[in-house]
Amino acid sequence: MSYNVNEKGYYGEFGGAYIPEMLYPNIEELRQNYLKITAEPSFQEEFHALLKDYVGRPTPLYYAKRLSEKFNTKIYLKREDLNHTGAHKVNNTIGQILLAQRLGKTRIIAETGAGQHGVATATVCALMGIECVVYMGEVDIARQAPNVARMKMLGAKVVPATSGSKTLKDATNEAMRDWINNPVDTHYIVGSVVGPHPYPDMVARFQAVVSEEIKWQLREKEGRSNPDYVMACVGGGSNAAGAFYHYLDEKDVKLIAVEAAGKGVDTGESAATSILGKEGIIHGSKTLLMQTHDGQITEPYSISAGLDYPGVGPMHAHLFKTGRAEFIAITDDDAMTSGLELSQLEGIIPAIETSHALAVFNYKKFKPNDVIVINLSGRGDKDLDTYIKYFKL
Repeated sequence: MSYNVNEKGYYGEFGGAYIPEMLYPNIEELRQNYLKITAEPSFQEEFHALLKDYVGRPTPLYYAKRLSEKFNTKIYLKREDLNHTGAHKVNNTIGQILLAQRLGKTRIIAETGAGQHGVATATVCALMGIECVVYMGEVDIARQAPNVARMKMLGAKVVPATSGSKTLKDATNEAMRDWINNPVDTHYIVGSVVGPHPYPDMVARFQAVVSEEIKWQLREKEGRSNPDYVMACVGGGSNAAGAFYHYLDEKDVKLIAVEAAGKGVDTGESAATSILGKEGIIHGSKTLLMQTHDGQITEPYSISAGLDYPGVGPMHAHLFKTGRAEFIAITDDDAMTSGLELSQLEGIIPAIETSHALAVFNYKKFKPNDVIVINLSGRGDKDLDTYIKYFKL
């Protein structure tokens, strides 16, 4: 059983490139060149130099002593929140901007939900002096105001998506339309392991630096490179893809993907795709997504702007279908409580997305000598407003 993409762009039965004819040249150009370009020594050298000197990698693997004591197990946090821009997203945008430059692109577009990918894209565009347009749902613009301000300060143009639920799905639709209209000079930096092939694979490869580091860091700390569990939150799933990547074929490492149950999986206000989704096509790939009986995409909901996507990336759909990863859905309330708990036990305020993964300890028992690595995908600065309102701070 393979958990990586095949040459046709599929993970098992999921993936592919279901795209309008107008997008075919763009996608084909990427597909034919991404592996060749990213394997070039000059690319790798520049990519790793920027990750080290600009992003601040490697990020620490931190043993969370007080959290571990509370749940009587060994919990390590992979500190992606310490990256420049405050999340894992920048690993991918650095890789994609270097690829875009080598393809001769002079304009970058992106979509963003929580705003972290938008900030990371605006950041690398400022770094390289390239025009940047970010599409963001009107609802997300309101609830992630600090990130919108950051993008504008970095020189990006932020365009509101005013259709549908006015969140991530709709921002993605707008970005796709832009790309169809500007096929020659524009590169679309997709922010997660979603979209048509080669995006899911390409983004996963750029994020794989996370699990690459976990392996040698854990060897230093525990004398072994494989933990018992790797756990990460999943919206589209790029931070999870990065944390899982080098463990996909290591059967002794259990993978746990944590989704947003919202107000509860039976309330109609949820984003738990593994429970509520069925096979369908969204944004150019075949995957699991939440939809009505006649195939209309249903509106997802989560208190975290980064997890309210109605599907998951095809890699995760395959991990779910094959049973390679366990999927757990966590409600808003449990996530918020766990975010506050980490803040007060470890002095780390996590993004609400990550807080979902932290809440798993309330539902799943681990052994005292189990080694668990949680990918702490981002920091909570962007969510302070939500935390303030929720806890009436």
